[in-house]
This record gives sequence, structure tokens and C-alpha cells, in this order.
Amino acid sequence: MTKATFGSVTALVPTGASVAAALAFYKDQLGFSVVWQDENGAEIARDAVSFLLVSNNNREWIENSSYSIGVTDLDALYEEYRGVPAKVGALEIKPWGRREFHMILPFGVCLQFYGRNDRA
Repeated sequence: MTKATFGSVTALVPTGASVAAALAFYKDQLGFSVVWQDENGAEIARDAVSFLLVSNNNREWIENSSYSIGVTDLDALYEEYRGVPAKVGALEIKPWGRREFHMILPFGVCLQFYGRNDRA
């Protein structure tokens, strides 16, 4: 009997009240491309990271959704994202030794970006 191998994980991310508005934000502000979409959701991707956006306006789920994304050039990404219409936190070294910044999207989801090779 062969054993299955895991290849990837794709997070289900709530969109809030409007799939279209969330999709536009990810595309226009964060540089994601659309893999597919329908009225209830979409798959988006940027480089090796993908998300499944799902129509869900449950505030408890949205406000407790947080996703950590490792990147190769954190400084460049911070420059790209610091002007987007979201709550973008400071780029800093955290007490646990990792350089990162957080972004709270307009619909409440939190994205955390960290340098994959940045350690203090």
C-alpha cells in the first residue's frame, strides 16, 4: 500500500459582506491573481501562496482569522504594502527574533508577513 504525501495547504479565508470587494482588494491592493471565482468565493494566488476566499460574514471568524506568510524580501514587500488602505503595522523584530509586520484588512482579516531568513 502506498502512503499519501501532503503537497500544500490552502487556507479558507472569510470575505466579509462582499466576495467582490474582498477579491478586488486582494487583486488591486495586494497583487494576487484570480485562479477562479464564482458568486460564493474565489481562489487567489501570489507566487507560491494561495487562498480560498469564501463568502462568510461571521464577525467572530473574520476577526479571529490570521495568516502568516513567509517572504524572501520583507523590506520590498513592506514598501509595496505600507500605503494600501489597511491597518499596516510597523516592520520590526519581535521578541521571538523574527522580523515581521502585520496588516489588518478592511474586512477584518489579519495577514502577518515575515522574512523567511530574517532572524535577529
